[in-house]
Amino acid sequence: MTAPTLPRALAEPTERVPTRWVLWVVLASVGLWSGFFGPIQVLLAQQAEAISPDHKEAVLALVTGVGAAVSMVLNPVWGAFSDRTTLRVGRRMPWVVGGAAGGVVAMVVLANAHTVWVMVAGWALAQAGLNAMLAAITATVPDQVPGKDRGTVGGAIAIAQTVGVVVGSGIAAATGSIAAGYLTVAVVLLVTTLPYALDSRDVPLPPELRPPFAWGAFWRSFWVSPRLHPDFGWAWFTRFLMNLGNAFLILYLLYYLKDDVGLSDKAAEDNVFTLTAVYGLFTLLTALGAGYWSDRVGRRKVFVIWSGLITAASLLLFALVPTLPAAYVAAVIQGIGFGAYTAVDFALITQVLPGARDRGKDLGVINIANALPQVLAPALAAGVLAVGLGYVGLYVLAAAVSVLGSVLVVRIRSLD
Repeated sequence: MTAPTLPRALAEPTERVPTRWVLWVVLASVGLWSGFFGPIQVLLAQQAEAISPDHKEAVLALVTGVGAAVSMVLNPVWGAFSDRTTLRVGRRMPWVVGGAAGGVVAMVVLANAHTVWVMVAGWALAQAGLNAMLAAITATVPDQVPGKDRGTVGGAIAIAQTVGVVVGSGIAAATGSIAAGYLTVAVVLLVTTLPYALDSRDVPLPPELRPPFAWGAFWRSFWVSPRLHPDFGWAWFTRFLMNLGNAFLILYLLYYLKDDVGLSDKAAEDNVFTLTAVYGLFTLLTALGAGYWSDRVGRRKVFVIWSGLITAASLLLFALVPTLPAAYVAAVIQGIGFGAYTAVDFALITQVLPGARDRGKDLGVINIANALPQVLAPALAAGVLAVGLGYVGLYVLAAAVSVLGSVLVVRIRSLD
C-alpha cells in the first residue's frame, strides 16, 4: 500500500522557485525591515528626546519594550492563524497584505504622536501589523523553497533585511523631520509590498484540512518541547543570544556616538546612517555568498559558528575603542559576520522545524528569539549603565552573549 500523497500546501517543496518570486519576497522584506528599523534606529530615539529630553533613555526603553512584547506575543499567533487560513488566495498572502496595511496606519499615528503614550500605542500597533507580515513572509520560504536552496534564498532575504535597515535609517536622516520620516516609511512599505501581493504564488490550504479550533489546544501548541525537538530548542536559544547581543548595539548606537564617542547631536544622527550603510554594504557582500556556499557544501553549523564569532569581535571593538574610525572598522566586521550569520542561520532554522502543518506558528516561536531581546535589552542595558559600567561594559556583555550563541550551535545534531 502506498502512503497517501500530501496536499501541496503541506508537502516538502521540490521545485526551484522563479527568480522573480524571490525578487518580490525581497522587495516586500525591504519595506518590512525599513518599517522596523527606521523607527528603531533613529526616529523613536529622536521622538523620545523631543518629547522628554531629560528622560529620553527611559522613554525609549518603554516604547521599544512594549513594542517588543507585542511582537513576542503576536508573531507566533499571526503565524498560527496563517497556518489555518483557507482562503483561495493562499495562507500567507492575506497576512502579508493586512500586516503591511496595519504598519502604514501605525506610521501615520506615530507621525502625529506628541505624547509618550501615543508613541507607545503607535509603536505597539506598528509591531502588531509588521509582525503579521513578518510571520507570513517568513513561512512562505519553507512553503515554497526546497531545503537545498534555502541558504541562497536566506542570503537574499538577509540582503533585504540589510537594505531595509539602510533605507529606514536613510529616510530618517534625509527627510529632516520626525513626521516626514514616518510618512515616507509608510509609503515605502506600501509600494514594496504590492508586487508580492499581485504574484505571491501562495498555496491554498484545502478547507477540509483545517483542524477544529479550540482555544486551549491553540495556546498549548505554542510550547514546542525542547525534549521532543532538541534541535529546534537549540536553534531558538542560540538565535536569542545572537539577537540579544545585536540589540544592545542597535538600540543604543545613537547614544553611544553622542556620549562615548563625543559627537554632536547632528553628527551622531548622520553617522548612525553612514555606519549602517557601511554595515549594510558588507552584509550584502557576504550574505548571498555565504548562503550559496552553504548550499553547495551542504553544511550549516560551521558557517553559523564562525560568523557569530566574527560578530562578537566587532562588538568588542565598539566597546574597547570608542572612536569614530574604530566604529567604522567595527561596522565592516559586523557586516561580514552578521550577514553570513543571518543567511545561513535562517536556512538552518527552516530545516529543524517540527512539521509542515505548523510552519507559520513554529517560525513565529523562533521569531520570539528576535523580539524577546528587544524586551530584555533595555532593562539589562539600564542596569549596566546604572552601575557605571557605561557603554564599554554594555558592549563587552553583548560580545560575550554572542560568543555563547555561536558555540552552542554545536548542540544541533540533525544538520552538519
